[in-house]
Amino acid sequence: MASQAQPGSGTRIPLSRERVLGAAVKLADEGGIESVTMRRLAEELGAEAMSLYYHVANKDDVLDGIADAVAREINQAVDRTEVPSGAANWKAAMRRRILSARQVLLRHPWAPGLFETRTTTSPAIIQHIDALVGLMRDGGFSYDLAHHALHALGSRALGFSQELFDPGDGTGSGDGTGSGDATATMPADMARQFPHLAAMLTEIAHDDPASTLGWCDDQTEFEFGLDLILNGLDSLRHTS
Repeated sequence: MASQAQPGSGTRIPLSRERVLGAAVKLADEGGIESVTMRRLAEELGAEAMSLYYHVANKDDVLDGIADAVAREINQAVDRTEVPSGAANWKAAMRRRILSARQVLLRHPWAPGLFETRTTTSPAIIQHIDALVGLMRDGGFSYDLAHHALHALGSRALGFSQELFDPGDGTGSGDGTGSGDATATMPADMARQFPHLAAMLTEIAHDDPASTLGWCDDQTEFEFGLDLILNGLDSLRHTS
C-alpha cells in the first residue's frame, strides 16, 4: 500500500481515500477547483500519482468525493446548531440551519460551482434537504407547500444563491470587492443606454469580500432574499 512520509518522523502514513480527498479539499481551498489535478494531489501527498488510483478511480471520482465531503461538513455544522422546537419556531430554525450551511461554503467558495457540475446528488445533501422538510412539517406545512418552498429556496437551501450576472461576463470585476467597480469600466454609451442600472451600480457597494460567494451574493443580499422567502412561506402555511 502506498504511503506518505510524515515530516521529521521517518514514519510512513498509509494513503487512504479520506486522506486523498482531504488533500484535494486543501488544494481547492488554496487555489480553486482548477488546481485539483491528479499530479498536484500526488505532490501534495508526497506519493506517486499511480498510487492514488488505489483509492480514487479518476479525477471525477475525486470531485464527487470532495463535493460529498463539503456536504457532510454542512451536516456536521447544522447538527451543532441549536434548533428551536415547536411549530412557531420553524422559520428561525430554517434560517439558522441555512446560514450555518452558508458558513461552510464561505470556507470553501469553490463548492457551489462544483455542486452544479455533479451528475449525482450526494446523500449528505439529501440528508440536509430532508431535515429542512422536517422543520417545515413541524411548522405545519403540507408536503405540497414544502415542495413549493424547496423550489422557491433553490440553491439558498444550501447556503448560496445563483446570481443574475456572472463575474466573468463583463458586468463586474469578479473580485467581490464591490459592485461599484462595474461602473468604473462601463463605457459612457452603455451608461446612457442603461441609465437605471448605471445609477444603481454607482450607488451600491459590497464592503465585505469574505462574505461573497458570487458577484453580488454577499451576506446582506443572501439574508435579504432568504428572509423574503421565509416570511412569504410563513404567511402561506396558515392558509395551505
